[in-house]
Amino acid sequence: MSTAEDCHELLLRFAGRIGDRELWRLRDWVAAGAVDAVARALPLMLLRERVGITPEESRQVGAILVPAGADPERLNAVPWVDDVPELGYTFTAESPEWVSRGDSVAVVLGAVLRGRPEVVEARTSWRRGRGGDTRVVLVTVAEDAWASAVRLTGELQRVLRALGTDEPVVEVLVRGRDVPKYHRAALAASEPLFAMAHS
Repeated sequence: MSTAEDCHELLLRFAGRIGDRELWRLRDWVAAGAVDAVARALPLMLLRERVGITPEESRQVGAILVPAGADPERLNAVPWVDDVPELGYTFTAESPEWVSRGDSVAVVLGAVLRGRPEVVEARTSWRRGRGGDTRVVLVTVAEDAWASAVRLTGELQRVLRALGTDEPVVEVLVRGRDVPKYHRAALAASEPLFAMAHS
């Protein structure tokens, strides 16, 4: 995998742990190939938001971001935790009342994603917790589609922002890879935008 693809996988681990505003910006930079910007910004975000990381995550962050320009001293200052803490979110497939009258966003997302051979499935869930109800878009791409996962994340975020979502929450997963607990919960309480069978 390329550095951008490694960085995409790393940022999946921080979904729900750092703010949506920060996370979508980091992912936008990765999609634009600006991994050096992520390398400089992510350690500061983790420190500012007091996000602890596991020893394994610390090794991953160092291996991916230090070669891209991250400050090793800042990374060493990020506290370690034994396990990722509970995030205080719940997920539901039930859209808020204001969306149930017609979900034009889902229609546009379905149109953008339909017909792409790398897309296995696209689902949507609603996250409830701090900040109110937030749409979480969950897309699964084929096993060998890491580069597509990076590009697709950036594209879907831009589509959602054009449709009026200031802080889009887009999670593009690669089939066959380990799915973090946050994503498992979101997937368990989701409904399909559409699904396609692949041989």
